[in-house]
Amino acid sequence: MIRFIRSRGLGTAVLAAAGMAMIATSAAAASPFDRLGGSWSGSGTATFEGGQKERFSCNGYYRNQGGSKLSLALRCASPSSKIEVRGNLSLSGGQVSGTWEERTYNASGTAAGSGSESGINLSFSGSASGSMRVSVSGSSQSVAINYQGIALKSVNMSLSKR
Repeated sequence: MIRFIRSRGLGTAVLAAAGMAMIATSAAAASPFDRLGGSWSGSGTATFEGGQKERFSCNGYYRNQGGSKLSLALRCASPSSKIEVRGNLSLSGGQVSGTWEERTYNASGTAAGSGSESGINLSFSGSASGSMRVSVSGSSQSVAINYQGIALKSVNMSLSKR
């Protein structure tokens, strides 16, 4: 009888450890896109050709499609102008690829980079080139975009999950 109780206790401990390992493996395998899904809002600053700067109100919309695909729309507006960045991205083995466009400045092309739990880093090319970094921490996000080849030179946003 004592032997049965000990074996049962050991079996329970083994099952509990296996369950915890499965949970840890699932958490480690989470897509960087998982943390971005949903609606975000906040403010941003854009720098234009010639050095002019302008403050914007911004919204971000991310639609996570199963952890390996992400569509995004980042929209910023001020009384005098607007910015609208869109993208469709895919993730495979930590590598991100897809398409992007800046609708206000009629620029588009392809994007490639990497993704991690803390966000994504992209380089893009096409009718304009540049880079985009999205960093996520809890319910906050920062976005930094740099362009070459259009009048919009950079956009920096600080967003919070709605």
